[in-house]
Amino acid sequence: MSKVPRGIPCLTLIIVLFGYLSSVMGFTNMLNTIMRTAHDLLLNTVFYLMAMCVLTGALSRIFSVFGVVDLLQRILKPVLRPLFNLPGVSSAGALMTFLSDKPAIISVAKNPQFSRYFKRYQHISLVNFAGSYAMGLLVIIFMMGHGYYTEPLYGLVGAIIGSIISTRLMQRLVLKEHPEYLEEDVIENKEQEMANGKYETHPDDSSQTMFVRILDALLDGGKTGVEVGLAIIPGVLIISTFVMMFTFSVDPETGTYTGEAYQGTRLLPYLAGKAGFVFHWLFGFNASELVAFPITALGTVGAALGLIPEMMSKGIIDSNAIAVFTAMGMCWSGFLSADAATLDSLGYRHFISRSFTCTFIGGIAAGIVTHWLYVFITYLIEFIN
Repeated sequence: MSKVPRGIPCLTLIIVLFGYLSSVMGFTNMLNTIMRTAHDLLLNTVFYLMAMCVLTGALSRIFSVFGVVDLLQRILKPVLRPLFNLPGVSSAGALMTFLSDKPAIISVAKNPQFSRYFKRYQHISLVNFAGSYAMGLLVIIFMMGHGYYTEPLYGLVGAIIGSIISTRLMQRLVLKEHPEYLEEDVIENKEQEMANGKYETHPDDSSQTMFVRILDALLDGGKTGVEVGLAIIPGVLIISTFVMMFTFSVDPETGTYTGEAYQGTRLLPYLAGKAGFVFHWLFGFNASELVAFPITALGTVGAALGLIPEMMSKGIIDSNAIAVFTAMGMCWSGFLSADAATLDSLGYRHFISRSFTCTFIGGIAAGIVTHWLYVFITYLIEFIN
């Protein structure tokens, strides 16, 4: 039997993909939607992320130069080491992503004063760890702004559990493939590089004023942020565009496809709705429409949050759903686009598929833990009263 020519599977996949999209949306509308979605992502998402990377890069460099990173390492090592098998400085990365989004970890992870604490396998899993808290502040404030004050706290606990699972599983997969990473430092020959002054660990340089040292740190960190912003463009534009086209629907005003940005076939929510009983048992969802939130969060948690007001108006959302949404929104937070771009910029492109798997499992675990935690505490309160 002759082998299938190498290009046939690729052509078949492309024909099926674009054939399906064009059959639903129309060929012209499909092309216009792809171009306009990618263009809008570039202007309103990528440049926003670049600005965020510049600011977080500057802040992380300040933390490094003035000893905050070393302080975090000493204080949090007893906590993070047993739970996540990570050095204490990892908390700085989690804080950055909690205040902003997943790409914020790039500027931090590329900082030599930060990465010198890591073994190679730990550094790779840092994306899974810090990414589990991405946009956490925004998600929690959004939920509280809609009148849910305790439910997001359940979600935060669930996100921590999901982060532990995702991080530990990623480390296991990396070491299974590359056992040598167990002892390999991210920064090789650290002692020699420190002696050569490649990076400073003690900023007590009397030859520079405090103002100059702060300014240098801000500008150097910001420059790294610009490089990071450019590096994430391909992943965000390519992956997010197609995730959204399989998640979103027609124009809400006309009910038809018009070729505008962010229109799609709703294939992913449709398939998820067919297994609604599974989501009810795992997450306590009382309506199949609720699965639209975690599905949309695969592409972007910001868009997923935009679904909540409509769900509230339909009366299909409850406190349990808000708690689960918080946990899964933080753990996933658009990982289909963000994780690929983040790992690629850090030089770990070949671990993207493994990171996807670990993050997906961590998000599912976060949702399950949050649901049953909410059920248990609710039952306990009712029992006490």
